Amino acid sequence: MQPNRLCFLDAQPMPDMVQAGAFDLSGLLAALSAKIKQMGAVRIVFDALDIILALLPNATARHFEMNRLHQWLLGHQVTALITAKAGGSDTSSAGQPFGFVQFMVDCSVVLNHRVDMGVSQRNLRVEKYRGSSFNEDESPFVIGKNGFDVAMARSLGRADTTVTSERVSSGVKRLDTMLDGGYFRGASVLITGFPGTAKTTLSGAFAEACCKRGDRTMFVSFDSDGSEVVRNLTSVGIHLQRYVEKGSLRMISARTFTGSAETLLVHIKTLAKEHQARCVVIDPISALAKAGNELTAHAVVERLIDWSKGAGVTLVCTSLLDEISSDAHNRTPLQVSTMADTWIHLNYLVQAGERNRGMSIIKSRGTAHSNQVREMILSKDGVTLADIYTAGGEVLMGTMRWQKESAERLAGDVAEVSAKLKHVSLDAEQAVLEVRAKSLRTELVAKKVEKDLLIRTTAVRKREMSGGRARMRELRGGDIAPQAKSSKKAKP
Repeated sequence: MQPNRLCFLDAQPMPDMVQAGAFDLSGLLAALSAKIKQMGAVRIVFDALDIILALLPNATARHFEMNRLHQWLLGHQVTALITAKAGGSDTSSAGQPFGFVQFMVDCSVVLNHRVDMGVSQRNLRVEKYRGSSFNEDESPFVIGKNGFDVAMARSLGRADTTVTSERVSSGVKRLDTMLDGGYFRGASVLITGFPGTAKTTLSGAFAEACCKRGDRTMFVSFDSDGSEVVRNLTSVGIHLQRYVEKGSLRMISARTFTGSAETLLVHIKTLAKEHQARCVVIDPISALAKAGNELTAHAVVERLIDWSKGAGVTLVCTSLLDEISSDAHNRTPLQVSTMADTWIHLNYLVQAGERNRGMSIIKSRGTAHSNQVREMILSKDGVTLADIYTAGGEVLMGTMRWQKESAERLAGDVAEVSAKLKHVSLDAEQAVLEVRAKSLRTELVAKKVEKDLLIRTTAVRKREMSGGRARMRELRGGDIAPQAKSSKKAKP
């Protein structure tokens, strides 16, 4: 810091100080006037001014000295920040012992700190701000290593999110097909289901796919230690350790985290910025709604999703469902499902004493997604989805599907053999008919030849007989019959 740019003045009363005679702020203000002239200061902070004002004998004197301070500030034209301790249960500055101050100042901000079910909650509210519009609602804040972080949602009408049509893989090839190409870059994805439905596995597959394509990724786990998550996912063909060692994947173990949901949000944002993460996994986000955070968790999730969209971070969150409700659409805590761009639901399907995992896409904004319920199969080779298989209007999975498929395959084999036998039989019958047809054609030809021969033989015989009778008459010296003569004369 440059010299003569900042000056601290310790004006706190000594513990053993004994007040004698009248007291006012004129001496303090005179010293500050000299220091302002020396430094050329344009800003001044009065921290815990209520301690000095408490030395005054009554409210009238305190009011008079505050007027003196107000006129002094106007005369020196410096920007002043004044802090004072509030007392009692009244959360407005007007109801406090020094509430009259807020009528003098241009901007009044009230800070409060309370503990709800053992969880610390800090909030602030702007009571007035002359000449400017402001948000009158109470806003939570967190004090961290990066300073004073106030949680604020985006203003109405503000649109600073970069919308892209780029797709990123979910880590499961057949799920990408169901999503018409995968998740949108910068989208918020919610994966819901009961314990054991492979929510962590599906989010782990996404994290591996992100690292494979070179996206820096952060995985926040509330249920298990990060090293345990890496080890467990190895059993289903998801290998994250190499990416942890390379530094492209950062595993955050948050199971022992204490503090408010607001504090956790600040930590997640800070760690993601430090890691330069383009993809973030939170498993499960429903952990934000732990005791003491039920009222604030929903707003925290809203700001988390808003932050991820503004930063272009693809966010995948898992969430446990409320096992009491029978309606899947009403079982998502924090109402995350209404905010997420894509909602994937995992469930159990019990058939024939066997439990199988089913997966369906409830919604995916901007995507022509599949409406089918697929069986999710986990093996040492990874995660895959089976083709839809129905029988009698019911989706079959596991052993029942295998049995039905086996029966259908057997029936198909029997039908195939029967068809082959029928084909052979028809071939034989066709051959017999062809032989018979050939024999009939031969017989027909023979009959035609025989008929022609008969016709020619008859004609020849008639001519020979006619000629023979005439010759016999000649040889016998007989006369020619009248008819024979006339026929002879008629010949040329």
